[in-house]
Amino acid sequence: MKEKVSNLVNESINELNVFVDDAFISEEEGKKIFNIVLDSDEVIDLNKVTEASRIINKIMDNSSLLNDTDELDIYSKEKGE
Repeated sequence: MKEKVSNLVNESINELNVFVDDAFISEEEGKKIFNIVLDSDEVIDLNKVTEASRIINKIMDNSSLLNDTDELDIYSKEKGE
């Protein structure tokens, strides 16, 4: 899953100095959630996550990867993990 998402979005978010660290589907409260975890060599602030999310949302909406999911959740990896 991670490789598919990375291939789709990494080139578009590269200018923000972020990349896909992980992508997986989880289930919470009966909903299937597609999770995309971003990472960087530097600290990722909220503005950068928001910018990356806008780019990724457009790309993922045009892909078939979200077909069986209810939500898309994009967030950054905490430093030190």
